[in-house]
Amino acid sequence: MARALRVAVPGGWYHVVNRGHRRERIFLTDEDRRAFLGRLAEFGKRFRVEVHAFVLMDNHYHLLVRPTVDNLSRAIQWL
Repeated sequence: MARALRVAVPGGWYHVVNRGHRRERIFLTDEDRRAFLGRLAEFGKRFRVEVHAFVLMDNHYHLLVRPTVDNLSRAIQWL
């Protein structure tokens, strides 16, 4: 049985987590982290998503975001 579709409500608050494959590291160096933060800044502007908090761990990250339009799925795919 397939999972029900997520409903993304503009103005809603979302906790987004993304983990490396088999929990492998996704940030190997500080340069990797800086590149991700640059992309995260562009992500907010490009997709009109407010990024209120983030945590970067070696093998995953957490985001607290608030999309202003119904595009969260597409935005996360781009990120």
